[in-house]
Amino acid sequence: MNTENQVTVSVLMAIFNTPFELAKRAIDSVLCQDFQDFELIVLDDGSNEPLGQKLLQYCQVHQSKITYMRHQNCGQSQSINRGVKLSKGNYIAIIDSDDEYKPNHLSACLNEMAQVDLISSATETIVNSEEDYYVPDKHDNKKSIHVDDCILFATLFGKKEVFERLSFKNMYAADADFYTRASSHYQVKKVNLRTYIYYRNIANSVSATLKRKQRSLS
Repeated sequence: MNTENQVTVSVLMAIFNTPFELAKRAIDSVLCQDFQDFELIVLDDGSNEPLGQKLLQYCQVHQSKITYMRHQNCGQSQSINRGVKLSKGNYIAIIDSDDEYKPNHLSACLNEMAQVDLISSATETIVNSEEDYYVPDKHDNKKSIHVDDCILFATLFGKKEVFERLSFKNMYAADADFYTRASSHYQVKKVNLRTYIYYRNIANSVSATLKRKQRSLS
């Protein structure tokens, strides 16, 4: 566990049964940041026991930077909310367990914070086909929207105060809902950093599952 009283950034990663090699890739991408004043809190959302053991062992190797917490399955939103309460950073960052940061992600996000309280960013999106760039529209799941036009959960970065005041809800597009509510109280901004690598070619993601449901109903 991180023993420092405070850090600049707390990075939160919720994980539920993501293959270990992908989770390790995500963790390693945080550890390799060019800005090192951070803690990483890995929130194991009730993953299977073998994965949990691998995660715990790997996090213990890097215990100066990583805190591993395991709880009963409650979903990404509630897991991240728990992570906020545990965090020591002045800022909150998020990473999905099957994605990764470019080495300058945290420093690039911090550079955007001079006049705002919360940002979301466009991503470097990895796809198998053009179709993968599109996800279900939060207003109508039968329609699709390009990921560049979305607020993406794991690209949210902001002052801890924002995340403490506004918790995430258990719902599709919880990220967009959070961003919209934040805009009523804080300065928010969508930026074009593309320092977050978003893997849209993951077959069992939430948005991929909804897209399959779209096709079955059409």
